[in-house]
Amino acid sequence: MFFKPALAVAMAAACWAAGAHAQAIQAIATPDAPKAIGPYSQAIKAGNVIYVSGTLPIDPKTNVLDKDAPIEAQTTLILNNIKAVLAAEGLTLAHVVSTTVYMQDLNEFAKMNETYASFFTGVTPARATVQVARLPRDVKIEIGAIAVKP
Repeated sequence: MFFKPALAVAMAAACWAAGAHAQAIQAIATPDAPKAIGPYSQAIKAGNVIYVSGTLPIDPKTNVLDKDAPIEAQTTLILNNIKAVLAAEGLTLAHVVSTTVYMQDLNEFAKMNETYASFFTGVTPARATVQVARLPRDVKIEIGAIAVKP
């Protein structure tokens, strides 16, 4: 029998995932960020990992969404909302290891990117950015994040 590194990695990942699910999983909610608009949590804590749901540019104080606001304003509001969710667990954006950015129009990438960059100092998280056909409530952008609690 030959040693198959890919199989060993897959088995190790499966064992790790099984252990992570054995730990307590809890929902994170804060009134300082918009309430979920569907059957999902603002974030989930699994072990020391925080999974922040895709976040829309909704003002948590007024529950108002201005889908026609510039991409910079929508990006700012989203990242402030993500900060609020993380703060509920005593974390900051410095704990974010990965983000996924969904945009309606990648022609606005440079504007989004400039605003996004202003929120992260030091090591910036890994990121994927994709253009999508449509986003909930016809917003221009949605961002999800993964953070690790030390």
